[in-house]
Amino acid sequence: MDAVVKAKKIGGSIAILIPKKIVNEERILADDTLKIKVEKTADLSFLWGRGKGIKKSTDRIMKEIDEGEIDE
Repeated sequence: MDAVVKAKKIGGSIAILIPKKIVNEERILADDTLKIKVEKTADLSFLWGRGKGIKKSTDRIMKEIDEGEIDE
């Protein structure tokens, strides 16, 4: 079962919390040994606020793309 979880620092270690729904469905107990696959998700926070300088509406940009009149 897949889940997206957040890593947390606890003392000198990094821990993840398994959602209760998964714990119940998989019947996970405190001392169970689990096999996990770790993949870091993409951090797209650098894109926040990048569109502030755009002066054309999205509809206008899409029309220009359709018409092939893209000016830089």
